[in-house]
Amino acid sequence: MVENKGKPPIFCEKLCVVCKGARAGNSVCKSIQNLELKIFGKNGCIWGAARTKYYGVTPDKKLPERLRK
Repeated sequence: MVENKGKPPIFCEKLCVVCKGARAGNSVCKSIQNLELKIFGKNGCIWGAARTKYYGVTPDKKLPERLRK
């Protein structure tokens, strides 16, 4: 994680139906997210890449307890 991170990436974390559903265990969302990760790379779409940069966790992984607020 970077010291000066700016604003947190709220969309991927709380609003994106695909990412939020995949992290919750929805199999359809996981399939869509896996396809997205293959197309865009390991960081996913632009919002997933922002989440990876901010938290250091890719869009398909849940946040560690120490990062949750």
